[in-house]
Parts: sequence; structure tokens; C-alpha cells
Amino acid sequence: MASYDSDSSGADDDESFTETNVLLGYASKEPTDDPSNQLGGLPTWLDSDSPPPGGLAKCKVCNNLLTLLLQLNGDLPERFPGHERRLYLFGCRRKTCRRKEGSIRGFRAIRASHIPEPKQKSAPTQESAPEPSPAPQQQQPKIGESLFGVKPSNSQSGSANPFSLGSASSSPAANPFASNSSPLNPFAGTSSLAAKPPQQPAATNPPSLSETFASKARISSPAPSEQQEPKQPLGPAEPWPAADAFPPSYPSYYLDADYETLDKPDDAVPANARVTDMEIDNMEDSTTTSSSTNDDNKSAFESAMDKTFQKFADRLAQNPEQVLRYEFAGSPLLYSKTDAAGRKLASSSSSSSSSSSSSSSASTGVKTSSGMPRCTNCGAERVFELQLTPHAIVELEAEELGLEGMEWGTVILGVCAKDCVARGAAPRQVGYVEEYAAVQWEEQVSRK
Repeated sequence: MASYDSDSSGADDDESFTETNVLLGYASKEPTDDPSNQLGGLPTWLDSDSPPPGGLAKCKVCNNLLTLLLQLNGDLPERFPGHERRLYLFGCRRKTCRRKEGSIRGFRAIRASHIPEPKQKSAPTQESAPEPSPAPQQQQPKIGESLFGVKPSNSQSGSANPFSLGSASSSPAANPFASNSSPLNPFAGTSSLAAKPPQQPAATNPPSLSETFASKARISSPAPSEQQEPKQPLGPAEPWPAADAFPPSYPSYYLDADYETLDKPDDAVPANARVTDMEIDNMEDSTTTSSSTNDDNKSAFESAMDKTFQKFADRLAQNPEQVLRYEFAGSPLLYSKTDAAGRKLASSSSSSSSSSSSSSSASTGVKTSSGMPRCTNCGAERVFELQLTPHAIVELEAEELGLEGMEWGTVILGVCAKDCVARGAAPRQVGYVEEYAAVQWEEQVSRK
């Protein structure tokens, strides 16, 4: 991560870096506050008695069983009160399935304490009572500050780890991944929210809330639009396969996290810099002879280098050990704009990329055109939630002997903006909804 001295003071230090709204995840062998957040390993479920349908465990290419890549507690209590969420990414380990659609799949586990009754159209001759209008939504605070007591990096110690068990803060609000966290902890275990209907947070004397990975991300966008009618029926459920039927799992890591910080470019000439007359003469003499050569080299370099990939590489290089990027309703960092996934997502990503460059930027909210296919469960818009980065491959394949491993540049997960409940699920019953997993493969980036 970009280094800076958090104990120093002064305007120069405050301007040496910028903090974005993106929450970065780092693989750790040391236990963190919420063990349900993990890279690799074996999956765990919101309800151990209600695993997903077995069809979600299979590769769409070869029909063999998949292996867990990521499991993330995704509760967003400010946006979806009364909802427990958990996100999963699975991948096929067969070499013949690489670079093929359906070899990596993602789905969302959802349990809601209350499920609204479906709207029914009344007969033309009957009068139907008007439905009460929903209560106005209060402006959502920055979750990292209001729930977890986490301030931007330039106002707190850089060594403070918002997801660490050993946090210096004694308040429960400073512990985002604690296993004994409150019901609004997105990465914690089973929540007691499932036992009661969602409640509006009190204006005064708010409850103590634990800081978690998803809810720690700053969310200031408005609530998504009203859920549409289902468009596709769910297929018949089949049992989730036994654990010994799966391929060997990847090594398991806990997930540590912190907001992304980026070094600001320093193009200013030092105040004590001096240019001698001899240096000026040498520069003038060499300008004429080298200008054409430099222009040719620059043109050749720019044509050979994929600018989107270079932006991707430069951004990750500032925090090279990140394995996960998280920002609900944010914009993915694209690996390429020329592949199938990149062409779909490029327009929406470029239109809102500036909003993630600084913590002071205004949020673009839930985009009306994310480039992602609509939710197949309810028909609502999908939005970006997270992506895996290439360093995740390094960690997952740390124990692999061969050199021919996973070859993706990034895996992007888009989810239902409504956080819809699985059709047929009763209140407080866990359901599973498959979401959009866009994979940008390494070989699809052309670099001459």
C-alpha cells in the first residue's frame, strides 16, 4: 500500500496521497475479525442446513464440480436492512475449461427477515386502497465512519487496521469482522436480524454496530428502483454435493482490508533545482536530432501498449498485494476494453471512474446502465460489487507445483441492485441467486 507517515502533520503530508472509496482486501494467514471472509478454502453457508442448489456447484462447460475462489460476508445494513448476504465465486480447475464462459460462476446467499407481498392488480370495478408511500430515505452516511468509527487515512493512524482483531479501538464499532459482531455485520456469522423485521435506525442513540467488509465501504447512492416482476423461473433444486466429491480446494486465507490510497503524482520541479547554461545548450542541440526519433518511439509504444491494461497495472502497482477490490455500485477497474466483458462494461466504467478517484468525489449512485445483464431472478438492474485481482492467483496457487495455472486478469461480480430474495423463499429462509461473473482473461490483452 502507498506508504505515508500517519503521525506526521502539515499540509504537505495531507497532499501526498489520496484515498478512494474502494475497499481493498489482502490475503492473510493470521485470523481476522470475521472468519467467514475468506479467499480459497471450503465454503460455509448462512444456514448449514440449507446449502445452495447443487446446480450452482457445477461448471457450465464440463459439468464437473467447481472450487471456491472467494467467500465474502456482504451485509449492507444501511442499504438493505434486515438482509443477510454472502457472496461466492467458484472456478473450474480443468485446463480445458479456461477462457470459456461458465467456467467461473458467482452467486449470492440471501436471507431476509421480511419479504414484501407481491403486488396484485385489482379488478377495474373495485376500489383498491392506496398503498402507503415508503418512508423517505435518509441520506446515508459514510459507513466506514458512522458504523465502524473508521476515518479517512489522513485523519487517523495509518497503522490502524479496520478489520483487525487487534484494533486499538476499544469500541465494538471498530471491529468490522468480529465473529461476535452485531446483526449488521456483513462478514460475520449468523445474524439475529433474521428473527425480527427490519427496523429503521433511531435518529438518536444508535445501536452499536460492528464494522464489516461490505458495510465499511462508503455508500452514499440512493436506493435502487422498485423491483420488477420475475422474468425467469428457477429450475428444480438438486442437493449440494458431498464435500469429498469436490476437487482439492485452494489454500484458505483470511481477508484483511483497508481503503485504497494512491500516491499523488509529483510533477513539480524542486525549489532548489538549477539548470546551467551548458545544460540548456546541450538540450537545444539534441532537440532537433532526436525529436523525430522520440516521436516515432512514442507512437510505436502507445500503439503497442493497451492503455486500459496500463491503467489497470499502474493502479494495482500502488497496492500490489491486494487480492480484492470492493465498492458496491462503484465501477470495476477493467483489465481490457477490447474483450467481451470489457466492451460491455467500458462505457459505464469510464463515465464514473472519476467518482472513485478521491474520497471527496460525489458518488454516481446506482447506474441506470451498468453494462451488465439484468438480474435473472427479478429483472432489476445489476451493479458492480467486487472483483478479484491477479495477486489472488499468486495466493491461491502458492502451493501449486506446475506453472500452468489460472490465467484471468480479473473476475468481476455484478449483483442485483435490489438485493432480491430468491423466489419461493419464506421470511428468514436462506435462498440463493446466481449473479453475473464477468471474467477478463489474460491472453485477451494484446501487447506486442
